[in-house]
Amino acid sequence: MQSHDVASHPAPACGPVIDVEQAEATLVEHYPRLVRLAYLVLPPGLGRNRRVLTAHALVQRALPRGRALAAVIPSQSGGRHSAGAFPRTRETGGAGGAGGPAENLDGGPGYALLRLRVVRAALEAGRPLRWAAWPKRSQLPPLLPQVWGLRLFPHSGGADELALDQRLSALSAPARAAHVLRGLEKLPEDEVRGVLAAAGVADPRTAIREAAALPTQDALLNSPEFDPCALQARPTDLMRRRQHTKAALAAAAAVAVCGALLALPTGGWGPDGAAAPSDAQNPAARAALDPARVTRVVPTAWRTSARTDFSVWPARGALTGDRRLLRRALAVWARPGETVRVSATPGTPSGGPAGPPQLLYAGQVDAARVVIFYDGLRIVRYAEPKDGTDGAALDLARADAATGAEAEALVLDRADGNVRYLTAPWVRAAAERDLVRPSSVAMDLRPADGVTAPLASPAQSSGSCASWNVLQLTDGSGTRLLADLGELMPAHLTVGRPAGPREASGTAALRTWAPLACSLAAVRSQGVRAVNAWEYARQSLPDGSGAAEWVCTRADTWRGDDPRVLAQFRTPGGRSGVVAAQAEGVAACGAKDPHVLAGVLWKSAEGAWYLLAAGSENTASIRTTGGVSGSARGNLLTVRTRQGARAGLRGTLTDGRTVGGLR
Repeated sequence: MQSHDVASHPAPACGPVIDVEQAEATLVEHYPRLVRLAYLVLPPGLGRNRRVLTAHALVQRALPRGRALAAVIPSQSGGRHSAGAFPRTRETGGAGGAGGPAENLDGGPGYALLRLRVVRAALEAGRPLRWAAWPKRSQLPPLLPQVWGLRLFPHSGGADELALDQRLSALSAPARAAHVLRGLEKLPEDEVRGVLAAAGVADPRTAIREAAALPTQDALLNSPEFDPCALQARPTDLMRRRQHTKAALAAAAAVAVCGALLALPTGGWGPDGAAAPSDAQNPAARAALDPARVTRVVPTAWRTSARTDFSVWPARGALTGDRRLLRRALAVWARPGETVRVSATPGTPSGGPAGPPQLLYAGQVDAARVVIFYDGLRIVRYAEPKDGTDGAALDLARADAATGAEAEALVLDRADGNVRYLTAPWVRAAAERDLVRPSSVAMDLRPADGVTAPLASPAQSSGSCASWNVLQLTDGSGTRLLADLGELMPAHLTVGRPAGPREASGTAALRTWAPLACSLAAVRSQGVRAVNAWEYARQSLPDGSGAAEWVCTRADTWRGDDPRVLAQFRTPGGRSGVVAAQAEGVAACGAKDPHVLAGVLWKSAEGAWYLLAAGSENTASIRTTGGVSGSARGNLLTVRTRQGARAGLRGTLTDGRTVGGLR
């Protein structure tokens, strides 16, 4: 549990926008610290000279090319509080929410964004090269900076520094990053876990446990031994340098001849646009990149098929016959060039198509040409400016086993804070609905050939959460709600018991979601497949002012693991719910374990403080542990207490099992 006054935390904001100028100023201000961070995370096996140059290169490349949202940084203001305590709330319910990203103690969201990019690049640089995949840019020796004729390395330290460097080299790359974030950056464990997860670490908890075995030595981490900005210089091997110079001249001549031959009209790289060069001769690989072999489903296939998934979507758009565009899209998918902006939903397999994929869309949307493919496991979206290929983008998202509502819409384009969707051929109507205002009228989006009119996207908004627009789709079986969480696949919203959730489009369901809408900001860009809201208890307030609602929201991912679970508490008349407890990677509030237990500290209008707790209906009794003493039969607990009290919860289910408070 987190101990904080829920009335003092505003509803989750969508995060400030960090522009390039602000990020550059932050990078210059904290450059030595970021370079030290990269140097410590990089594997010592690179050698001190390459490690120094790579650290500087990674930090210099951390500057975003365009605008970036600081809200993606996985830091929460409540993360520094001890587990086991309860949030405090006032009778009014306030405008409390899940809480926005915590400001970094040194550099704010701009520094946190740069730190995340540096950690991610340093982890990538430490991964071994594989024949089956193209190397990441950070895995290759840096192009810049370069120093010719000299070897650079930090000043040598003492025996303690040497011992620490050896112990760090024995750790895995994620564990080394966890140790450095904890010791050098002074981050608490939950923020370390959030940074590692955002940097692409598959199992942050294991990395943190491994790092915990190495005692934190803050003074050593800040020693000159690990300062890549204070360097010594020595010459390289002079005789070997002469031999390498001659060999380099011969190699450059050979490359020039080969480049001239490859650039001939009969066989060059030109048709591939922004893709990286290819020398693949595998017939299957060539077939996968042949635009003439892409699968095209007949427009009426969905009418007779028993399936309701992407495999029965027809190819739509005015450019489905543009083979050059399809060729560029396939080539970039197989081997994106350095200028291509690539993004992927967490857990999405990388790599090009294994065979000819299915074409879902090819056309011009606003100022871009867009192509969307489906290979049975992934949705792949390629976009390029209508007047060239510079600035091309490639987005990948998992779509395995997507069916029904999960296969009814894809994000087609985002521009100027708006989003357009491509809907399934069986969708009869599409509308925009404000989830915060359940009584408002849905606005028709007038889809044409499956493409909707633009609607304001909460995934790109900034400032306070005054509204949260969702996509409302109607087909022959009913009406559904889908929420844009910043990825290709919108998340399916449902309500009700985890074992049998219902669509969130009904009047009662909309009222349930209204105070919870802004909490969706906490699960943006995490590969969320569906979010279910379940009102698991109602509790009469001890001052007789009405009944409070306890709602559990569970966001399940396409990976099938690491769900995000929030228990929220709302008093009568409160506009938004207050996060009483949260957890990741747990079975609670799900179909396999439909149990939840959470509590808050609540202040009545008369100034009296109470510990309120509630469990799901199969909870037989609840008792407190720690600083508050109390127990109750049934699934509701009310105990008079004092401000700032800290306690834990233990519940007993009707089948005799015990459960703890959500954490």
